[in-house]
Amino acid sequence: MAAPITDPSTTATFWADADRHLVRYLGGGAFTGEIVERAAGSFVHTEGGRKILDFTSGQMSAILGHAHPEIVATVRRQVSTLDHLFSGMLSRPVVDLARRLADSLPAPLEKALLLTTGAESNEAAIRMAKLVTGGHEIVSFARSWHGMTQGAAGATYSAGRKGYGPAAPGNFALPVPHAYRPDFVTGTGELDWRRQLDFGFDLIDAQSTGALAACVVEPILSSGGVIEPPPGYFAALREKCRERGMLLILDEAQTGLCRTGTWYAFERDGVVPDILTLSKTLGAGLPLAAVLTSAEIEQEAHDRGFLFLTTHVADPLVAAVGNTVLDVLTTDRLDERAARLGGVLREGLDALAARHPVVGDVRGRGLLAGLELVADRETKRGSDELGALVTRRCLELGLHLNIVQLPGMGGVFRIAPPLTVTEEELALGLSILDEAIGAVAASGKW
Repeated sequence: MAAPITDPSTTATFWADADRHLVRYLGGGAFTGEIVERAAGSFVHTEGGRKILDFTSGQMSAILGHAHPEIVATVRRQVSTLDHLFSGMLSRPVVDLARRLADSLPAPLEKALLLTTGAESNEAAIRMAKLVTGGHEIVSFARSWHGMTQGAAGATYSAGRKGYGPAAPGNFALPVPHAYRPDFVTGTGELDWRRQLDFGFDLIDAQSTGALAACVVEPILSSGGVIEPPPGYFAALREKCRERGMLLILDEAQTGLCRTGTWYAFERDGVVPDILTLSKTLGAGLPLAAVLTSAEIEQEAHDRGFLFLTTHVADPLVAAVGNTVLDVLTTDRLDERAARLGGVLREGLDALAARHPVVGDVRGRGLLAGLELVADRETKRGSDELGALVTRRCLELGLHLNIVQLPGMGGVFRIAPPLTVTEEELALGLSILDEAIGAVAASGKW
């Protein structure tokens, strides 16, 4: 018989139970020291009565904010009628969502597979690419994050590689075109991304056994430090893939569905991927993901016996939520809102950079922004302690931020508020961040 739920008034017992019974899955990081009771809009509320501005949209997923009334209504309605089915059965919400996603995308992307997580969608995309091309080798960025399942983890380089034994065979890392920290430079000191891309594929060609299947990349590397490849890069990358018979997979888990100011981040580049993966933003906080591809690729995969069967493939409950997400994005024109408020956010972050010498760079697009802290602007030397202290001070002041800390980089704040955020909430977040950076920088404790 299960033990009773802990008395919520006993905070010490809660943390003792968490310490005793929870697997620590954050790679050495600690859980945020707050007990969250509820969330609404752009804020989470703790049991202790604190109201914390959420500048990460949960896990970069709650693009309509927390407890959006239309999402709540959909869940209540759908869960009372049809929530889950045998994986071979279909329902109207599933087919409706597949059709509507296809309608939101350029040709030839018209076939959809509905899953639960980003790792799962990337896993399915990689398996499909391997089956269709007959190859097994996968190329991805050296600071990528595509998930923690086998194939997705093999294509992930920003974290989680050490200590787990061999990854899936045939994974190759491609240098990241990082304008702030360029490795190949022009005569004027700017990133020479064409030479870098040529060099990267020269190395890949030297290692390949002739079985290249796909290149899987994010249009903006989020967990890699909010790094945006320059215009023209993805067109050149697609050509490299074409020359080698590879498929191009774009992972828009965090950039898809209006966050960057357009429905899909790849629109900026005029490049349509062979396979597109979505997650996070599609479910607005609920577990929903999708793989989208052409009828030609789907037919070839089907002819070869494509199998990706999961317990929650094509579940009607989350598919209904996905349809509501598309409704709200369209009706409220959240692509335009993200573009406009992204400009407001960028202006505010640029002002912080002008005031604080520890701000080395501001980058990103729309309502996905990165602010990199450095110990020295001239050398761009990073400081893990600086970022950790600012993060802690922000939380004390009522702002939750996610910081990316990778070797060779300073701490990068990954800022992704809900698309429903108000200008007043953006101003509040910027004010808290300003105060926190100023206080920590002045303390000299880093």
